[in-house]
Amino acid sequence: MSDGRDVLRALRQTPYRVILMDCQMSQIDGFAATRLIRAEEAAGKATWPAPVRVVAMTANAMQGDREVCLAAGMDDYISKPVALSELIASLSG
Repeated sequence: MSDGRDVLRALRQTPYRVILMDCQMSQIDGFAATRLIRAEEAAGKATWPAPVRVVAMTANAMQGDREVCLAAGMDDYISKPVALSELIASLSG
């Protein structure tokens, strides 16, 4: 998806249980989209099984990037390129 609005639209239409969130999207990035998802869940307006698991997938692998993702409301963080074992561990968390 190219924009966080697309993520929200898709989530409202299909009750996904996990979102692999791209942090760097145009207009509304993954951080803002996650904050909007969490706000809908907190307000009791979620049309999906809440809380949905949001896993950041980003090329950013600098110290502190994981904390930024978690502070935005994401459940986990995986840097690209993704190792299959790391993805499986994140999804089962």
